[in-house]
Amino acid sequence: MRHPLPAVAVIGRPNVGKSTFFNRVLGERLAIVEDIPGVTRDRNFARAEWAGHHFYLIDTGGLEPGSPEPMARAIERQVLAAIDEADLLVFVVDGKSGVHPLDIQIAETLRKIDRPIVLVVNKMDNLPNDMGHHDFWTLGVGEPLPVSAISGKGSGDVLDAIVAHLPAAPEGSGDPEALSVAVIGKPNVGKSSFVNKLLGAERMVVSDVAGTTRDSIDTPLRYHGRTLIFIDTAGLRRQSRIEESLEYYSALRSTRAIERADICLLLIDGTEPVHNQDLKIAERALEAGCGLIVVVNKWDLVEKDERTASAYERHLRERSRALRWVPVIFTSALTGQRVRRTLDLILEVAAERSRRLTTPEVNDLLAQLVERKHPPHHRGLPVKFYYATQASGIPPTFVLFTNHPKGVPEHYLRYLENGFREAWGFMGVPIRLRLRGRREEW
Repeated sequence: MRHPLPAVAVIGRPNVGKSTFFNRVLGERLAIVEDIPGVTRDRNFARAEWAGHHFYLIDTGGLEPGSPEPMARAIERQVLAAIDEADLLVFVVDGKSGVHPLDIQIAETLRKIDRPIVLVVNKMDNLPNDMGHHDFWTLGVGEPLPVSAISGKGSGDVLDAIVAHLPAAPEGSGDPEALSVAVIGKPNVGKSSFVNKLLGAERMVVSDVAGTTRDSIDTPLRYHGRTLIFIDTAGLRRQSRIEESLEYYSALRSTRAIERADICLLLIDGTEPVHNQDLKIAERALEAGCGLIVVVNKWDLVEKDERTASAYERHLRERSRALRWVPVIFTSALTGQRVRRTLDLILEVAAERSRRLTTPEVNDLLAQLVERKHPPHHRGLPVKFYYATQASGIPPTFVLFTNHPKGVPEHYLRYLENGFREAWGFMGVPIRLRLRGRREEW
């Protein structure tokens, strides 16, 4: 069972350089940076890495405690939601203007919160000569670390301090064979009702109001000798639709749930057409290496005949190539129709996801596929495959050794993947093909 990446929230009053610091850590301009207070309104989060440590970095708007302005109050709600979500807080202040009354107010709030804090004094552009950062000891939230986010001076020391305060990965669960199952999908498709029916108890709050589930909740279930840990997640919407702070951070929680899941159940509302967002959520789960099952919910409300389900499934697979090998089940969380059948599908997909093949098996099939359809030439020279092996089992990853790794086109890799699936199945599981030169290590 995988664990979610820790989250680090960058907070501070307006115009202290939070977004500049955010961009500096990520090494790219993901946040809009402008010398106008309040530019950052919608929250922004991205994966970051330092010294082998991976974490989410959350950019936030300028905090103005007690301001009567509606925009400031809305931003404050978003920042408080970020603080609630974060494992670590990076408190950014302006070293040029010195200790500000708003800094003091924010520090008073932070001292009441049980989170580690890294105090970053930005705009210290004359390092190491400028010693003004020591003035910020008066805030009482720890050692002030000087940095110039715009030039990068001091950023390494700040990142060292951040990763030193990150929480350690929790110990594995008591059952090493436990499967983590994330129930994902757009808001209000019936995820909580589905999990309640599956577990046979009202474990989750259920409401007709979209977005009732704000957190990700873990609930274990024992089935056929396996422990299944269900994660009921908040709904995922397009980023442009995530306007309210709690919903934004629900999306972050759901993304983290996908990352630690072994299997994802993508719930789709069967009374509506398949949305692009449904397909994007499916792709997100597959890119994370999860097994995937599509659960078409509310099927009891659909007017249908004996061809309706097959037509819906065919349309779904036509919309996305990735879903052509993903199992689809039609259920009703209200009536319980086929809900328990998903438990069997979870175990089947989990078995496919951990399936191992011998190197002779892989090489024999690769030779047959290449003989059936030769790869195209690269720069006038034939592309040859020497041998292949399964490098890892979760998700299934195959290493193919060839004389021209860069000369194998994408369509030929799809041909090989389809051949692997025709022979071995891998239902509901992403397959990864890695090309290596003959002398490369893997």
